[in-house]
Amino acid sequence: MHSFTEILPPHVVDFLRGKTTAEYATLSAAGVPIDTPTFVFPNAELTTLDIGTGLSYPAKAERARRNPKVGMLLEGTSDQPVISVAGYAAVHDADIQANLIRYLAETIFTPNVDPEVVAWEKTRRRLYYLSRVIVAVAPAHVRWWENRAAMAGPPHEWRAPAGGRFPQSDPKPAGKPSKVPQWPQVSWQDRAEAAMAGGLPGHVTLPDAEGFPIPLRVGAIRRSDNGFGFVMPGGAPWSEGKATLSFAGKEVFVGEIRREGAKGVLDVERALPVLPTVDDRIGANLEAIAKLDDRLAEELARRGLPMPVVPDEPPAPTAGALLRMAASRGLDITNVGAGISK
Repeated sequence: MHSFTEILPPHVVDFLRGKTTAEYATLSAAGVPIDTPTFVFPNAELTTLDIGTGLSYPAKAERARRNPKVGMLLEGTSDQPVISVAGYAAVHDADIQANLIRYLAETIFTPNVDPEVVAWEKTRRRLYYLSRVIVAVAPAHVRWWENRAAMAGPPHEWRAPAGGRFPQSDPKPAGKPSKVPQWPQVSWQDRAEAAMAGGLPGHVTLPDAEGFPIPLRVGAIRRSDNGFGFVMPGGAPWSEGKATLSFAGKEVFVGEIRREGAKGVLDVERALPVLPTVDDRIGANLEAIAKLDDRLAEELARRGLPMPVVPDEPPAPTAGALLRMAASRGLDITNVGAGISK
């Protein structure tokens, strides 16, 4: 596998290493690309971009195990680089205890688990959240633009050499997957009203010519009777077909996209249920937590694993987490080889 230091210019590598979140897209069994923003943490060798998804809501991992072609998008402010990664995913769920420790060490500075924000004893009880499947994404095709305005034109590109080897997933656990809880569902029209009122950016995900689901930000989103219209980046590597439009993963709309010049039109078929894990009120939703705890127990049983244990004290952050923490606080990490400088 290739390190990102071999693929990208140094300033783009620094940007990538400082990112805490990415859009992460997988393909459903029906070929629908689904994008979910999530915490991202490159491995120590900078050969994979890794994410964690809860064992109690494992759909993102199950889709990647079934079809390892996935897509990721890392972006920042309008003048920062935009990095699109089409890669192959390896799902790691054979050791949930080790995954829990790594996830904490990689994300310990984030508001979800930071001991200065959330009492550690409260965090220790949130096993439905901390019991993680790790998905490692090795790049097969990387596209990047210097900034958002540059997306009007073609990207810089890198492709993995033909015949290269990619990491493999852990064996699929035995038995039937746990049943997905029936989360509340409303009409897509109601969800559209909430999405437009929220003012969050929208990301459209479509498969590229090689079948990788590629999420990219779109602009000037407008509501229509049948769905949405928006301005598509001129350098986008996709055209038309099955797609989703996601607003920070809270409102996700499924349909077909057609292009009308520089504009895209999504004819919506349905909205996906709003998962409690993206609802800020989940901490007070005891019914939802009970459902997630039950599903966690079922998934651990399928793997023959005990309930993981959160350590008594917060783990030390990884070297990568220290870099991301510095970047999130506005510090300069350009001289990464010599350490973090202000």
